[in-house]
Amino acid sequence: MKQETVLMKGNEALAHAAIRTGVDGYFGYPITPQSEILETLAAERPWETTGMVVLQAESEIASINMLYGGAAAGKKVFTSSSSIGIALMQEGISYCAGAELPVVVVSVQRGGPGLGTIQPSQGDYFQATRGGGNGDYNTIVLAPSSVQEMADFVDDAFTLAFKYRNPAMILSDGLIGQMMEPVVLPAMRPRRTDEEVIEQCPWATTGRKSSRKPNIITSLELKPEQMEANNIRLQQKYAIIKEREVRHETKMCEDAEILIVAFGSAARIAESAIKDLRESGVKAGLFRPITVWPFPEKQLREAAKGKKHVLVVEINAGQMVQDVRLSLGNSIPVSHYGRLGGMVPEPKEIMDVVQKIMEDSKK
Repeated sequence: MKQETVLMKGNEALAHAAIRTGVDGYFGYPITPQSEILETLAAERPWETTGMVVLQAESEIASINMLYGGAAAGKKVFTSSSSIGIALMQEGISYCAGAELPVVVVSVQRGGPGLGTIQPSQGDYFQATRGGGNGDYNTIVLAPSSVQEMADFVDDAFTLAFKYRNPAMILSDGLIGQMMEPVVLPAMRPRRTDEEVIEQCPWATTGRKSSRKPNIITSLELKPEQMEANNIRLQQKYAIIKEREVRHETKMCEDAEILIVAFGSAARIAESAIKDLRESGVKAGLFRPITVWPFPEKQLREAAKGKKHVLVVEINAGQMVQDVRLSLGNSIPVSHYGRLGGMVPEPKEIMDVVQKIMEDSKK
């Protein structure tokens, strides 16, 4: 099947991309605003065409532990949920990180805290980038800002997860998940054969050709010296990921006086504000982290050189702004603008904040 351009929601595009890129299984539980992922997979019935398993688990906790089992066998498996459900999965994600299993988790954020609202939010940035589970671990986190990236990042997330044997997350939100845009779906490719899985994943439970000594997948280690050695090895892996896998995007930064930093859906809104600002004579530029872990620290420092101010726009109380401030230090003033609880900022709001900053800088 060739590439195909269709109009669909972000959640639907992600589900279709999973089928087309040879994913072996999905285990999930419905929750707004990501339920279309499970619904689309159920409607498409890929178990009849590609052999992909699609299972509605009894809970989010069950689904993440099913991922542990599937990934331990070397399979490409993923789950999806929203905010509250991802919170329930944190123990399982930590287990996968400790056992070095390549799982993919899709988080379509909604407003909180607590049960909150079904409206879009970016309040789970810390949940994704800091890791809500126990121990010293990191999850690779990709933040899409379009329906196209919802589709594209499925294959990217699995590639990174298997390359580093590490959990990877697609950090979306209700705005990207529910909006409709034209998207180019990937060409269909077959799932890996059992022989290919064994060849590509010698560490998996299915990886040994001899049954005399099967692989054991675990994050448990009772000897503290060995557990420290395991942790040191993981930290070395994370350092390599930080060096090699950082992704970002810049727009209109070359002559900008003020730099707006935003990710995901907030970056789309910020870009609209920047275009209007430039029409009014204010030179603004956009820096968009695509990997929010690893965060593009060096690239942000380079983009901020020569700017008068940095404004961080998020749909939360101020989370990514901490990474921005850590990256830039005291080299440049940094401000934050955000909306909370499911309220989404409009470009005019960002314009007003930028114009006030620029006016104050002249005093």
